Amino acid sequence: SDGAGSAEFGAYGAWLTCRFLTVRFREWLHTNSDLPTTEELIDWIDDLRDLIFTLANRRNSMPRQFAATLAAALISPDEILTLHIGDSAIVGRKGNEWEAICWPENGEYASSTYFITDSPEPRLNLRRQKNMYDAYALFSDGVGDLALSQHEKTAHPRFFEPMMRPVDNATGEGRFIQLSNQLATYLGSPSVCERTDDDKTLILISGK
Repeated sequence: SDGAGSAEFGAYGAWLTCRFLTVRFREWLHTNSDLPTTEELIDWIDDLRDLIFTLANRRNSMPRQFAATLAAALISPDEILTLHIGDSAIVGRKGNEWEAICWPENGEYASSTYFITDSPEPRLNLRRQKNMYDAYALFSDGVGDLALSQHEKTAHPRFFEPMMRPVDNATGEGRFIQLSNQLATYLGSPSVCERTDDDKTLILISGK
């Protein structure tokens, strides 16, 4: 989740979105073997929005001040479920090709997008499909400027493959601290920052 730069509490809204949905996913998977239903997911988004609206009221603020995008993936051996709001993106690797699963959505005006706090309802895209991929990348709009071809609506394999290779070859599960630090250094390097000035968040997942 990426908080809106124009929102006073955008960073907190993004953190809360990640924390809230992570807890719900974990609770669900602890007692269920199947992925959540569409109705269940919509209820979770409604509960999250209710929480944000309550916090905004307590701070004498507006929900818009907690605005954040969303890109989430829940992956089983047979199925992938994605939730998407705004200008983040999700891509998957099938063979040697990277395909867009969730493409960034921009708003009515230039440099605008959709947020989880939008009224009366968020522009939520739920997608459930067969798992055909062996790797995934989820990223904010700052990375999308580098990783996607807006004209051709495709992902750039040359961007993802060098970074995914060490993830493919790593042993164990969970977050790899050293690789994460190396990735952060690269995304914060002058050569990258001079090409995009937006926040850059990138999550790489390998199924190999």
